[in-house]
Amino acid sequence: MKLIIQIPCLNEEEQLPSTLSYLPRKVAGFDQVEWLIIDDGSRDATIEKARVAGVDHIVKLPQNKGLAAAFQAGLDAALKLGADVIVNTDADNQYDASCIPLLTQPILDKQADMVIGSRDVKGHAEFSALKIKLQLLGSWVVRKASDTSVPDATTGFRAYSREAAIGLTVVNNYTYTIESLIQAGKSNVPIVSVPIKTNPKTRDSRLFGSMWGYIRRNAGTITRVFAAYEPLKFFGRMSLLMFLSSLVAFSPFVFDWVSTGESGGHLQSIILGAILALGSLQLLAVGIMADLIASNRALTQRVFEHTRRIELALEIEPSHYLNGQLGTEKQNSPLLQKRRTKKNKSTA
Repeated sequence: MKLIIQIPCLNEEEQLPSTLSYLPRKVAGFDQVEWLIIDDGSRDATIEKARVAGVDHIVKLPQNKGLAAAFQAGLDAALKLGADVIVNTDADNQYDASCIPLLTQPILDKQADMVIGSRDVKGHAEFSALKIKLQLLGSWVVRKASDTSVPDATTGFRAYSREAAIGLTVVNNYTYTIESLIQAGKSNVPIVSVPIKTNPKTRDSRLFGSMWGYIRRNAGTITRVFAAYEPLKFFGRMSLLMFLSSLVAFSPFVFDWVSTGESGGHLQSIILGAILALGSLQLLAVGIMADLIASNRALTQRVFEHTRRIELALEIEPSHYLNGQLGTEKQNSPLLQKRRTKKNKSTA
């Protein structure tokens, strides 16, 4: 059994050595524990620091593509490098690495394919009162959207079985945490949550510049993902709300017509009610079309999963791969070495 611990990085030359120093080389239930960093277009010495610290594998993206893309590239590389379980953590050492066995054990015990490391949000010393409320509200919304019971939806400290990782794809360009959880929940992936410890904050988050930026981007992410995975429910509820509003707008005209028989007047009420009723029908039509598109998305997801399985069977090289050892080059990757060994044996 092989465990690969992956860390998406962007200009982390200062934080990464400390984070790596706490990662384990031995975890119960695994014969191999390897480290992988995904360099998301860093302009500093992140890769050099990683190699000095003993990282096994490096994925170097040619330019900054965002956290979600880096996470997806890491999953792809870890699978092609033979990982049976993948643990994702952050480069700023936010999560206590000693909790990694807690994340992997439910997968080893066949109790889950995805394990979420949940922080004590209410007791988190680094969170303000406003952020605690927003975290709890956001997690509640994600639980409803994903049909899961995960208490901390935005944590990046997670473990994935090989099967869960093969079927996971993230298209959001902001963050992977919410979309991957909703996708897994809708795909009936067994998910459990375990409490984990965190370390003191070493730097501010780079995902958002302010609290309102955090609210705006996360709210937008939840809305887009929910609309993508539950389009008929999403647009249907808005359509119903607009239809009820149209009835309220029509009510003065209808009341006078029924009670007095007068059908004149109330022109503004009739116009507003008609606009809202037409908007309701349009939203319902959008919901139906979006639901059909969602069916195609599900088919595309299956095609992606089958393609990934074919690539794994053919031992396709990870994209943008570099060996983590000092002084090595791309040609020294494990897959190329394995192919050379097979070729030498066949020609001997």
